[in-house]
Amino acid sequence: MKPFKRVFLIVLDSVGIGEAPDADKFNDKGADTLGHIAEHMGGLNLPNLGKLGISNIKPIKGIEKAIQPMAHFTKMQEASNGKDTMTGHWEIMGLHIEKPFRTFETFPDELINELESRTGRKVIGNKPASGTEIIKELGEEHMNTGAIIVYTSADSVLQIAAHEDVVPIEEQYQICEIARELTLDEKYMIGRVIARPFIGEPGSFERTSNRHDYALKPFGRTVMNELKDENIDVIALGKISDIYDGEGVTESIRTENNEDGMEKFIQSMDKEFYGLNFLNLVDFDAKYGHRRDPLGYGEALETFDQRLPEVLDLLEDEDLLIMTADHGNDPIHHGTDHTREYVPLLVYHKGIKQGKELPIRRTFADIGATIADNFKVKMPDYGTSFLTEIK
Repeated sequence: MKPFKRVFLIVLDSVGIGEAPDADKFNDKGADTLGHIAEHMGGLNLPNLGKLGISNIKPIKGIEKAIQPMAHFTKMQEASNGKDTMTGHWEIMGLHIEKPFRTFETFPDELINELESRTGRKVIGNKPASGTEIIKELGEEHMNTGAIIVYTSADSVLQIAAHEDVVPIEEQYQICEIARELTLDEKYMIGRVIARPFIGEPGSFERTSNRHDYALKPFGRTVMNELKDENIDVIALGKISDIYDGEGVTESIRTENNEDGMEKFIQSMDKEFYGLNFLNLVDFDAKYGHRRDPLGYGEALETFDQRLPEVLDLLEDEDLLIMTADHGNDPIHHGTDHTREYVPLLVYHKGIKQGKELPIRRTFADIGATIADNFKVKMPDYGTSFLTEIK
């Protein structure tokens, strides 16, 4: 069986497709990101995902079930103990996370005091908040005092916001590096520290594209490590490199938003390479899921769908396209947290005469195992390859 030369993997961040069997343990009974968005909008207009087979996985209002789906399709269940970005992505690349990352309502005084001492700047905020709302609330005080804004969210993150004219961007990054060092202690178990720079004046603040994530290193070797060690390309777009702390990445391409991500992804399809091209589209989660905006979420999905024909047209005979998600974030669900859901799996290449339903995957790691199998590198400890099922 001839291997694929290029594998394109797109993670539609938070695009879940219905509650997982263990959703009740995560307070997520009834969650259904795609289903609830479609109901809220009176139907989703996703003709290209429809042709691939998204409604063949689970009926979605407004999207006809494909009589002859173009892609192989199924859904995947997360095996790790968590529902955050890092857990989902790490599992996709062959890891299994037993101990979940911690979330905080407020960070302990001990940590905040040490951060203030090490950076020479006072901390304001220290609470869960939307990034745009907290800079509206505290941005002027920050500009007047030079104190840094610290906040968190439903993810395992410590976020630091500062105005680029008050705290130069390099100093912001240094502050985040200090925070990352302090939170490596097991008692914190925080997945990411994130720099959230902004500009503007009170009443018209705007976050910039100079965001930078400082993630924990994966607890073990991923399929990306195995690929890189065999001189196989691993191109990371969006926040992929940050999520894996650069591990197993041969080229990193930053993106500003979903639209920029798709533009750069499509541009990268013209490149000659042998290996993996891995994209995360974060806006679904960050802009719409956490903010509980089903209309914005649905419109972003429809915008993505409109770009899909370009992707399919650029695929070569020896290319493989995989589309999935890392968790759910149902904008109709209570709270602002991620939701424990199945995620869709669509697998397409030009050799498919008619797509078929694959068995439900019991771990996201089946994707990593399939990629490892294709490129004949060391298989991960978790996951089962479906390579022979899709040829």
